[in-house]
Formats: sequence, structure tokens, C-alpha cells
Amino acid sequence: MVHFVGAGPGAPDLITIRGAELLKEANVVIYAGSLVNPALLGLCREDASIYNSAEMTLEEVMERIEEAEGKGQTTVRLHTGDPCLYGAIREQMDLLAEAGICCDDTPGVSSFCGAAAAIGAEYTLPGISQSVIITRLAGRTPVPERESLSKLASHGATMVIFLSAGMTDQVAAELLAGGAYTEKTPAAIVYKATWPEEKVVHCTVGTLAEAARANGIRKTALILVGDFLGSVYERSRLYDPAFETEYRKKTDTKQI
Repeated sequence: MVHFVGAGPGAPDLITIRGAELLKEANVVIYAGSLVNPALLGLCREDASIYNSAEMTLEEVMERIEEAEGKGQTTVRLHTGDPCLYGAIREQMDLLAEAGICCDDTPGVSSFCGAAAAIGAEYTLPGISQSVIITRLAGRTPVPERESLSKLASHGATMVIFLSAGMTDQVAAELLAGGAYTEKTPAAIVYKATWPEEKVVHCTVGTLAEAARANGIRKTALILVGDFLGSVYERSRLYDPAFETEYRKKTDTKQI
């Protein structure tokens, strides 16, 4: 059996209880060494075989899994954040299915959630944005033209940009080309959210590249963009005394 487990954004206590228990029980652990906090490996049993997938090909990963299956052992494939985002798990699951090997997936806390927590932000503010676009800039891995950063930026929604911290000049240019953001639109760079070395840099779209260079940030960071980072928004109706719900009648209580 193979368990895909989301390790969370970095802090070892942000793995789920289920994920931690699976990690404790696994005979074989294959972890994304370039991104997963190695402190999590302290949960592994002493006799576990541990492999760093950053140094392996897909074929080598599958070889280790098949060896474990042949011995009746359990494997945890430990991915950063939640593996459904940029985790390259579909190709692994398909090969496992072809080999007749069962697997399941334990979700994890994504780094985009960790980044919001780091800056005390809510991505979906009433009157500002009710949508979050999670994307990346095209690099060595291409992006479909219909999903170019400039086209997505044209919506003016909250944006969380992965895997692009080393290309901030191009990111800023693409954001401005979309037409909905300006150079003064708030932005933030969150480096290693929830790790001990976490760093938050507030800036604007216009100063994004300069801020990244000044702080030496070139990788392992998310770029957050949108007016949700500002101070103006509407009060939610969820707790508005004048708004009636299935659970609460509206009242004449004066709003705060």
C-alpha cells in the first residue's frame, strides 16, 4: 500500500494527525527533500528506509515502491504542502494503478494557506475579491497560453503565484499587462511560510522585483497580489444583525 501524504507548508506540527500516524508506521518513506522540512523525518520508525526524491527520477521512485510492495511493506510518499498543487502525483498514481498497487491520498495544509496565516490575511474579502487564482509564471515548465499570467491578472482577483520568486521582473510586467492591477496594487512576498526562517515582505506590484532582490529572495516563496492586502473592505453579511439566516433572525442591534 502506498500513502501519498501532504507534509504541510513547513512547520512540523502542521502535518495532519492522519499524515503523522501514517509516517510513523511506514516501512519506506520517499520524501520531497528539496521542500519537505527534514524535522518531519523524526517521526519515522528507526528501521524505516528513507529516500530523498529530489535526487531520484520517477522511474527510481517506482522501483523503490515496487520493491517495498514485493516485501509486503507500506510506503509513504511525502510531498510538500498539499500534493494536489504542483505535486506531480497524477503520474505516480497512474503508474501505481498500472502496476496493480493500491494507494490513497492524505491532504495537507498548502503553503498558500500558510502564507495567508503569516500575514494575517483573508483572501476573500467582501467587496474586494471572492475568488483566489492560484497559478505560476511559465518557466522551464510551460503554462498554457490561455492561463498566461497577464490573462489571469485581467480579472483583478486575489492571486497567489507559486514557483516564480526568481522571475519577479517578469511577474510584475505580466501583472501590469493584465490591466486590472496598477503599480500601487498591494503585494507581498512570503518566504518559507511557517518555517523558522519565514520572512514576509510587503510591497506593491511596482516594487515587487526590487523588494525580492533587496531581501535576497529567489526561490521557496509565494507572491501574493491584490487589494485584499489593503485596509478597505465591506463588512461580511454573515454576522450582520440586519441579515437573517437559517440559524438566526435579524435584529435591530446597532452595528459595530
